[in-house]
Order: sequence, then C-alpha cells, then structure tokens
Amino acid sequence: MKKSILLLAMLCFSGIQAQEIKQIPMINVSGEGKIKVVPDQVSISVSVETKGSNANEVKKENDAKIDAVLKFIKKSNLAKEDYQTQRVSLNPNYDYEKKKHNYIAIQTVDILLKDLSKYDVLMEGLVDTGINRIDNVQFKSSKMILLQSDARKLAVKDARAKAEDFVSVLGQKVGKAILISDNSQSYSPPPRMFEMKVMAMNDGTAERETVALGEMEVLVNVSVSFMLE
Repeated sequence: MKKSILLLAMLCFSGIQAQEIKQIPMINVSGEGKIKVVPDQVSISVSVETKGSNANEVKKENDAKIDAVLKFIKKSNLAKEDYQTQRVSLNPNYDYEKKKHNYIAIQTVDILLKDLSKYDVLMEGLVDTGINRIDNVQFKSSKMILLQSDARKLAVKDARAKAEDFVSVLGQKVGKAILISDNSQSYSPPPRMFEMKVMAMNDGTAERETVALGEMEVLVNVSVSFMLE
C-alpha cells in the first residue's frame, strides 16, 4: 500500500514538472545566414576510357594514356596532394548491336586546381594527352570553413532579430536560447554565372571565354527556441 502511494506521488510530481516545462514562455523562430563569394579554386574529375575486344590490350592502352596524363599534370606544377587516382576499372561489356563481347577500361583522376588562370591550359593539355571524359567540374572557395562559420553566426543573429520583432508588441523581451537546430542542406548550390573570365589560348594568338566564375552562395538555415522574459 505504501509503495502504491509513493508511486502515485512520484507520478503526480513528474506530471507537475512536465506541466511546468510546457508552460515556460518561449518562441520558436528560423534564421538564415547567406554569404556570397567568388570561387578561387576548382575541383575537376576526368577519365580515360578505352574499349576493345582484348582485355590485355585494352588495359595496356588505357595505362599508356593515363601515364601521359599524369606526367602532364606533374609538369603543370600541381602539388602532389592536389591530384589523385580515384577509380580504376576493367569490365566486360556486351554489344547487342554487333552481338559480341568487348571490354571497357576506365581510370579516373581527381584534380584540385588552386590557380584558376591555369584552367584553360590544364583542360586543353588533359584532352591532348588522352582524357576523353570530363565527369565533373565544381568551383569552390578555399575559405569555405571560415565562410560557413560566418554564415552560422548570421543565421543565429537573423533568428534573434525575428524573435525580437515578434515580441516587441507584447511588452516582453527575448531571453536565453534553449534549443538551436541546424537545418542546412548538405549540398553546395551551383555558381550563379554573372562574370565571364577571358583567358588566352596556348599560342597566345586569340582569346576566348570559357569560364564563368560567378558567385557561390554559402547558406545556413537554423531553428532557435528562445525563452521569453
């Protein structure tokens, strides 16, 4: 009997505590932090793909081309840590039109180019030395960690400003934050193209527009719960 009374008392006490927590005056708002920046480096993923009926010959041809590509990259004065073999594959493939089997060899190299003025020369040289697939080109900023930190601060400031707008007519004040949630997306928005970069060709006899640097958006979204005073 005593145990039952004690248990009932604890449940009542817990219920009172829960009610008190729910009755804390608070406000939930969202905030956005956005920073725009012109990219200063580019990540490039390129591949050499070869096909043929003999697996050994296909592999040898692919190796010879990728060897020329890597030697060209080294001559381009890129740091060793800025390029890496990412994928190597040799797979059988059935050609339904010709009704016969062949083989496909692929080797992929990822490159981080930190000097955008060398972009044209690098891409032309890669194609000339054997690259026949450009899988991905993504412009980036070398200051991304710092920019994300600044965007987070702006997002929280934006949330607090919204909270103060809401409660300003109620005669209350925004107090301490009791919960912050990061609702940012994991992907990076594509550059917005607004500026064309003019670069000279290898022989210096002509100019062409091949790179639109544009602007990148570093975007952070948060939800913040503030106590009200």
